[in-house]
Amino acid sequence: MSGEYTQGIRENWQQFLLQVLTVFAVGLTMGSQRNVVPIMGEETFGVESLLVIGSFVVSFGIVKAVLNLYSGKWADAHGRKPILILGWLAAVPIPFILILAPSWWWIAVGNVLLGVNQGVAWSMSMISKIELAGPDERGLAAGIDEAFGYTGVAVGAWLTGVIAAQYGLRPEPFYFLLLVIVVAALLAVVLIEETLPYAKAEAAAAEPDGGESREAELPFVEIVKRATYQDRTLFAAAQAGHVENFVDTLVWIAFPLFLVSQGLDVAQVGVVVGVHSAAYFLQVYTGRLGDRIGRKPPIVAGFFLAGAGILGMVFVEGYYAWILLSAVSGVGMALHYPNLISVASDAAHPLWRSTGLGVYRMWRDLGYAAGAVLIGLTVDLLTIEAAFYGTALAMFLSGTYVLFQMNETHPELGSHESAASIE
Repeated sequence: MSGEYTQGIRENWQQFLLQVLTVFAVGLTMGSQRNVVPIMGEETFGVESLLVIGSFVVSFGIVKAVLNLYSGKWADAHGRKPILILGWLAAVPIPFILILAPSWWWIAVGNVLLGVNQGVAWSMSMISKIELAGPDERGLAAGIDEAFGYTGVAVGAWLTGVIAAQYGLRPEPFYFLLLVIVVAALLAVVLIEETLPYAKAEAAAAEPDGGESREAELPFVEIVKRATYQDRTLFAAAQAGHVENFVDTLVWIAFPLFLVSQGLDVAQVGVVVGVHSAAYFLQVYTGRLGDRIGRKPPIVAGFFLAGAGILGMVFVEGYYAWILLSAVSGVGMALHYPNLISVASDAAHPLWRSTGLGVYRMWRDLGYAAGAVLIGLTVDLLTIEAAFYGTALAMFLSGTYVLFQMNETHPELGSHESAASIE
């Protein structure tokens, strides 16, 4: 591999750190809506249907899923940095929409821009970390990415909850959001460097004769097919990613309303929601764990633990009990989240890894939309507790499917052949 583009987190620590700050800002942007916006639906706009309140997550999930797919394709063709910058420019109108929206449907439509930002900026930051780190630290890089991204979500939810409790649901919480977006956009323009050359150097090093295998030249449609259903292991990862976001959606739209109905104030809700996301910081360790023992064990364990935490929320009462169960479900998510990303990354050729990861992230983030519809309908037709039962059941079933259908993809421990090694 070219010395100029030597991979390794320590070797590239300055750019890696900037990418960590970038994904933290992406998390802050999402977290700023985790606590306040669902409560705005009821208290500011008088929306009673959880399905309608969930509409802003539906719009977010669909757009983020599509942008995950195509931003990966565009980044493989044009580079990571210009796509990252576009993602932050798309976020600039978001705080103004949240401050000025005259009706709930403005929020739902405006959340399309949050989907653009998350689908583009988080995708680019993640693939850049993986390219800077290299194959030996892929799980660690994915873990750090998700850990700091969701720590940002936790901090954003907590801070906006505190601000809203002190000053009101709007506009004050969204001044903070505007500051985050402006700083992150400037960071992307001025300091972030392009990482596509690292992927090209890795691909060249994998080919002894300096050429490219047929795997490097797969058309876009073939990559989508392979990452979706042609490969049993990647299908298991795609369905798992889809279902795991039911939990994230439940935390986003149902946790605040459930907890408020149980007598908690908005600041306390921010803590319970924030603790769940804060547990994602453990991905620094769980991603590294996947590098050492393989991807599959933490994925399976994480699904069952997250499902148990969600189920337990409706069987306990009290602020501290809810904090504990919220943390348990967050730990479960931390176990499987980065390792599913590693599965998709292990199976991809370096020159279409961004596209391959984009396919996985597309199916994963469509789980936001599907989860919001299913959870909203369940609450409207049954009870809010039934949504917790259904989400937990989905996690148990998905984890069982992974247990029996997914092959291990770890480059040294697994039985699933990487695309980079296929002649």
